[in-house]
Amino acid sequence: MLQAPPCNKKCTNKFSSLIQIPWRVFCKKACDADGDTWEECLEQCDEMCYKGPVLKDQQWSVYIDRAPGSASYSEDCHRACVAGCGFKFDISSAEVDKIQSSRSSKPPAEEEPADKNKST
Repeated sequence: MLQAPPCNKKCTNKFSSLIQIPWRVFCKKACDADGDTWEECLEQCDEMCYKGPVLKDQQWSVYIDRAPGSASYSEDCHRACVAGCGFKFDISSAEVDKIQSSRSSKPPAEEEPADKNKST
């Protein structure tokens, strides 16, 4: 009988509850990713978890996209995927946590510069 690779076993253990099955899948996808480096694996997590709709401006198209959908699901997907990359490349949990927290924090909204020279 074949045993699961160590990375996949770690994903199964980390995401063991029934409600965590989707995140276990994304973790295992990172284990099986083609990238040969930690950085390439992280890039694949970005591609897998953060995508726009298949058909732009069609709200329903999100249902046929491969990304998880809502922003919170994408963040959960990314956390699970990064965990899998960490298992695959034997990265410390501190480094994995650093990547997970930096990606899930939303970038600040851009402010439009006020035109101070505008004449009234």
